Amino acid sequence: MGKGAARWWHALWLAWMVVARLTWLGTLGGSWSVAWGVSADGSVVVGVAYNAAGQRRAFRWTAAGGMEDLGTLGGSGSAAFGVSADGSVVVGSARNAAGQAHAFRWTASGGMQDLGTLGGDESGAFGVSADGSVVVGVAENAEGQTRAFRWTAADGMQDLGTLGGSEIEAWGVSADGSVVVGWAENAAGIPRPFRWTAAGGMEDLNITFVNLLTDGPVLFEARAISPDGRYIVGRGYNAATERLEAFLLDTQRTRHAGRRLERGLWRFFRWLRGGRRG
Repeated sequence: MGKGAARWWHALWLAWMVVARLTWLGTLGGSWSVAWGVSADGSVVVGVAYNAAGQRRAFRWTAAGGMEDLGTLGGSGSAAFGVSADGSVVVGSARNAAGQAHAFRWTASGGMQDLGTLGGDESGAFGVSADGSVVVGVAENAEGQTRAFRWTAADGMQDLGTLGGSEIEAWGVSADGSVVVGWAENAAGIPRPFRWTAAGGMEDLNITFVNLLTDGPVLFEARAISPDGRYIVGRGYNAATERLEAFLLDTQRTRHAGRRLERGLWRFFRWLRGGRRG
């Protein structure tokens, strides 16, 4: 068999080996379940499922162990919304004995940890960093207003600030935990997508990337961010189609284009100076 034929047969064998697969995860004894998060390699899935008593419970699923009930914080229900890259840390919201929903962080060794609130009654965790050390979500403050939070074991639950309004929610976080995205009301009470960093605080993406929003489009909320913090996705108004649509924002393309333009102009001016000397 020639080398060409061997390569062809090898490609055919790989195509045969790579097949799609669908796995039904079941429930916790009830009639309904939904998955909200998955680990980097797909081996761990988290979400919500009904148990036999009709209560909603946070679950963690693996192929070896099946669907595991993660319990509650003393109340009747819970839900898992996010999982770390290796599947070892799960975050979500669970009811306590008083019936209040609190953000939780779960590990096999420590069980379900109550992350508290920002002075109010309730909270929920929606995102977690790759290593599980940073958790983001929403929590009520003492005035009953919802605030976006970023939690670490060292600093506890940190209020990320506002865009001038009273309602804010954090939904996504980069792999290293340094960039948080979500939505926040501005001073006029209109929802706007935000990006938060320790250095820059909370910024309205409509303002930061105003050069990309000519002729009427508006961004309303950010729901997730890529592991490296470059890409942000969410929902906004597409003026070209006059409807609400999902968006994908590349936060570095404009910067790179600007740098290329600067370098091009600099080379052009150097060429002009050199031509005049000649």
